[in-house]
Amino acid sequence: MNSNPKAKALDRIDISILDTLQKEGRIANVDLAKKVNLSASPCIDRVKRLEKEGFIEGYGARLNSGKLGYGTAAFIQVTLDRTTSDVFDKFRDAVVQIPEVAECHMVAGGFDYLLKLRLPTMEAYRQILAKIVDLPGVAQTHTYVVIEQVKNDRGLPLKTHADASTPPQ
Repeated sequence: MNSNPKAKALDRIDISILDTLQKEGRIANVDLAKKVNLSASPCIDRVKRLEKEGFIEGYGARLNSGKLGYGTAAFIQVTLDRTTSDVFDKFRDAVVQIPEVAECHMVAGGFDYLLKLRLPTMEAYRQILAKIVDLPGVAQTHTYVVIEQVKNDRGLPLKTHADASTPPQ
């Protein structure tokens, strides 16, 4: 979220630029400008402003996990033995050191963290689980192995808000 009080409000062109870039990160500025009905110079100025203000955090490629040998995915619910800031900090500092943990979210509800793992095999899962259960503060885990990925994150639904002056708060 934009925390810069001097930041310019997003207009429909900014939203269109963001929507296009999240779908086509390698698009040339000239092509992006045509898509959003601007000339090239004001378009690149807007992109640079959106980057500077933190609306664009970076650019990357979506990789095929199966072709790269990471075809197994699993989610692990983690419950900590205590919910204190010290335990949260120690767990966070340790879990970010495990490269197979693709995502880690602190959640509200019946457990404390939800981890997403990318793994080559179930044997690798077993080895990583041994590391996770030994992390500071871990009291209990529950694992859910992905059988089929039905939908993958393809970005924010910005086009549905293109007529608004700013994204939903």
